Amino acid sequence: MAVESTMLPLGTPAPDFKLTDTVSGNLVGLTELDGAALVVIFLCNHCPYVKHVQQGLVEFGKDYVDQNVSIVGIGSNDAVSYPDDGPDRLGAVAREFGYTFPVLYDETQEVAKAYTAACTPDFFVFGPDRALVYRGRFDESRPNSDVPVTGRDLRAAVDAVVAGVAVPAEQYPSLGCSIKWKPGNEPA
Repeated sequence: MAVESTMLPLGTPAPDFKLTDTVSGNLVGLTELDGAALVVIFLCNHCPYVKHVQQGLVEFGKDYVDQNVSIVGIGSNDAVSYPDDGPDRLGAVAREFGYTFPVLYDETQEVAKAYTAACTPDFFVFGPDRALVYRGRFDESRPNSDVPVTGRDLRAAVDAVVAGVAVPAEQYPSLGCSIKWKPGNEPA
């Protein structure tokens, strides 16, 4: 069942985290991610909405790798019930597709809760002061639609931050598969 993102209030400070990169095995924390913009993407491997934008995420990462932008993907799904979303498989898919950004694993799901992530994919952009300036969708494309994947909405937000101008006020929720919470760990 498709779920919309919760649309965390703009201006919210980026919640802290320190998680393991599923490719390198290194710990990556919020304080190590510098740049004018920080993009946090909640993703997984099995969701058709993530699969639909996967190549777009690869292109997005490549386009912004040298643009004073930090990007991080976070997988928070219950790996017991959804083994394809466990750290080993997240890392394998990141390598296979050539993501230029780390893909972290949120085993406790506390980071997803702190960001109020509700679906995969779910996108958050923070400015240089690490206050939220954008939350919502990658673009208007959906699986089985004729709309091409461009990343237009996310790109407009990131471009605005890098240029030092206001992020577009019109923001639409992301749509995707619900975060797969561990039994008894669902957000209140």
